[in-house]
Amino acid sequence: MKMIASDLDGTLLNEEGLVSQENAHAIQKAIDQGMEFVVATGRSYEAASKPLQAAGITCPIISLNGAIAFSEDKEELRSIPLDHNIAKKVMNVCRDAAMYIELFTNEGIYSGSREYFLEVLVDIMKSANPQISEQEVREKAELRFQLEPVKFIDDYDEIFTKENLIIYKILSFSLEKDKLTEVRSQMESESQVEITSSGDINLEFNHPEAQKGIAVKILAESKGIGMEDVMALGDNWNDASMLKIAGRGVAMGNAAPGIKDLCNYETNTNIENGVAFAIEEVLKELPFRN
Repeated sequence: MKMIASDLDGTLLNEEGLVSQENAHAIQKAIDQGMEFVVATGRSYEAASKPLQAAGITCPIISLNGAIAFSEDKEELRSIPLDHNIAKKVMNVCRDAAMYIELFTNEGIYSGSREYFLEVLVDIMKSANPQISEQEVREKAELRFQLEPVKFIDDYDEIFTKENLIIYKILSFSLEKDKLTEVRSQMESESQVEITSSGDINLEFNHPEAQKGIAVKILAESKGIGMEDVMALGDNWNDASMLKIAGRGVAMGNAAPGIKDLCNYETNTNIENGVAFAIEEVLKELPFRN
């Protein structure tokens, strides 16, 4: 392997949203062995950078599922926004289904209601961490405002009146599975949008060329690396494109069952330093490679 591409949430980050010392050490060890390391995430660049900086990791970041890619020197390498007409259609379909919506733009994140936003985050965290108290969950939810500032607006249609606004991704949530199915069925025939998800209760909408797999391949090729020499790690459906195309697709132990079926390898969970374990397995093979 010559390149490692890792997702963040549910993969490289633990339950506290941090990169463990074990993972950080293994990444540095791989870099010292001459490997490239890149993060491919659904997060914005700013939200992705913070836990990496805290762990002392400097690397290229493919953000918003591949809509924007940056070099380790923060140089923008690639930008694939959504067409505004498609973005309006997605937003209207999600709004008709009474889903919570976030729009990721060049001016930050826009959402409709701080209160609804907090309730959605609390529901997500409670379902993922049932052992945590209500107070702890609400405190963690409030941290989202510090991690990734959100601008709240009264009318989503206002967004489309803004000059020079670029929309990279639309993220929608619902705790009702039938609404997720309904929205997906209405939009999946639209050729100008790619629908993925990073959890059981959300849908993510990007341009078809804004996929992690495409972005990782372009970055690898720019460094003279073929996909057969790339290891990709992930846990959910927005990781599928890079897991399928990588020479070594690795599913986290906590990955969705369908994701595990796509991969030829499986590692520990994200709270058991699964990224470090996978890297160490690859490093063991290096002396035996020609």
